[in-house]
Amino acid sequence: MQIWVDADACPNPIKDILFRVAKKREIDVTLVANRPLQTPRSPFIYTRVVTAGFDVADDFIAAEVQTGDLVITADIPLAASVIEKGCYALSPRGELFSKENIRERLNIRDFMDQLRGSGVVTGGPKSFSHRDRHAFANELDRFLARMV
Repeated sequence: MQIWVDADACPNPIKDILFRVAKKREIDVTLVANRPLQTPRSPFIYTRVVTAGFDVADDFIAAEVQTGDLVITADIPLAASVIEKGCYALSPRGELFSKENIRERLNIRDFMDQLRGSGVVTGGPKSFSHRDRHAFANELDRFLARMV
């Protein structure tokens, strides 16, 4: 199993958690972004820089994942894509996406997109909080305990 990170929008506290997990559990973590990233030196941490553009990092991750891999992303379409390939997806806020809940999440995302497209101001996501970081760390620990 490998962990892939949709790193362009991933909060730094989540990256820090993943760096510690890579070292402690000796799990490969690959961060994919459209710009160079600073990461700790580790034989388990990799970066892949892709060209800038809409969904380029997402497309790279979707093409590279293997069955059983975990993808860290807030991007619902990417989560749906990797789940279809037999992978797992976890949001930086600690929500584990699954075959059972991804369709609902896609529907909500599409509905909100339609509202925004029609001029309704929906606001953005709430600020990333300590509670979100804690929820992510707990869910990641539970996931790894089951999988590794």
